[in-house]
Amino acid sequence: MHEPILGTRHEHWPDEAACAARAHAMAHALQRDASLRDACIELDGPLGAGKTTFVRHLLRGLGIEGRIKSPSYAVLEPHEWRNEHGAAQSAWHFDFYRFGDPREWLDAGFRETFAGPGLKLVEWAQNAGPQRPQPDLLLAIEPGADDSRRVVHSALTPRGLALLEAGCRPLML
Repeated sequence: MHEPILGTRHEHWPDEAACAARAHAMAHALQRDASLRDACIELDGPLGAGKTTFVRHLLRGLGIEGRIKSPSYAVLEPHEWRNEHGAAQSAWHFDFYRFGDPREWLDAGFRETFAGPGLKLVEWAQNAGPQRPQPDLLLAIEPGADDSRRVVHSALTPRGLALLEAGCRPLML
């Protein structure tokens, strides 16, 4: 169960370009504000909603090059990026789609990763159960009949609120 929502933003992404623009805006906020770099962001939505697409654009916005794989089978894909001063930063992309029992989260030993430094990007978080740490920001993505998406950004912590305010400035498409 999540704590009360501290802030919310509703958006309509007409296409993938809007998704990319939002992800790059969030990446820019992470680049310039060290207090946001350990954020935990959960992405919620049905299969095909665009969760992994958003994560790929965000990681590209942080400067990660090469192939960015979905962690659907591996559960976790680690990444490294450089902040504006050239210091190495960690990003962890999780996908708990295949978890059938919340105890799998505990058995996998992810408690330490979530407690440590680095950006955590989590798909299918609900499958990890209630023992997982609370996210700072929740992105609920709902696909439309076309390529559009309705997205609700919900800040659940002060860090999430800062990320919401810094990374969710109005889109200029």
